[in-house]
Amino acid sequence: MIRLMTAEDIEHVQHIARETWKHTYQDSIPQDSQMEFINRSYSNAMMMKRMEKTIVLIAEHRGVPVGFANFTKKDEDGDSELTALSILPSCQKSEYGRKLVEYALSMLQGAQQLFVYMDAHNTAGRTFYEKQGFQLLDVFDELFEGRHVVTAQYVYYIKKPVLA
Repeated sequence: MIRLMTAEDIEHVQHIARETWKHTYQDSIPQDSQMEFINRSYSNAMMMKRMEKTIVLIAEHRGVPVGFANFTKKDEDGDSELTALSILPSCQKSEYGRKLVEYALSMLQGAQQLFVYMDAHNTAGRTFYEKQGFQLLDVFDELFEGRHVVTAQYVYYIKKPVLA
């Protein structure tokens, strides 16, 4: 089941974020940098702010949260950004990611495109997004937590661009 996040889900989302980051970035981002980012970005206060300013969806299995997606509301240009999508490692490949993306797209009425930015070395994530219909726009260098990373920018065209 996919549903909107409530304050009661905060601990579950924090757990999912920690486990997913550990699994995904165990070979590329030191664990202390991961935990510093997670503790800051998924603190109780930040989670309350996310629920207030953005949309957070929960994927449940038998009543227990196993994944989440966080995306911005459509801006004046018709754009939205998928800022986080995490599924517990034990539940990946169980269609929860696809269901979260589909539910998010259904909530973005009138939006033109959905962007996602991710570590370019996250091949499983990139494969997932490409399978969902996202298209690679750019790959660029940037700093993350003081470390050099290569970021891939993807877009999903909700409404196909009109060619002149």
